Amino acid sequence: MSDLLTPVVDEDGAPFWEYTAQGELRVQACANTECGELRFPPRPCCPHCQSFDSEWRQMSGKGRIWSYVLPHPPLLPAYAEMAPYNAIVVELADAPRIRLVGNLVSEAGAPLNSVDPSRLKIGARVQVVFARIGEFTMPQWVLDR
Repeated sequence: MSDLLTPVVDEDGAPFWEYTAQGELRVQACANTECGELRFPPRPCCPHCQSFDSEWRQMSGKGRIWSYVLPHPPLLPAYAEMAPYNAIVVELADAPRIRLVGNLVSEAGAPLNSVDPSRLKIGARVQVVFARIGEFTMPQWVLDR
């Protein structure tokens, strides 16, 4: 499992990973009171008003599957034993223009292939969960009951 892809953390995105380690899903927002736009991926400057002031707003962790893929065959050998697994794009309920990539799993920390591919549906409601994988706490997604 050590050959799995891990995030590349930069100065702008580091707070995202600090919050996931605390079990919180937060999104960077412009701190300019006249703007307040949410943005992801994190970056130093607001693309709407060009302010360099930012804050991190907590999200509910609810969303819906906006898109998904079932990689066949796996592109990296470390993922071969997990095939078929899914990669989903989640549109956040609190911020519909923000979309995060992750995996739909049966429960936090479950294998990437723990959900039958037939259960993947565009528009399905999901809830974030967090799993410690290596040195990172990764957001994963479960079907919202």
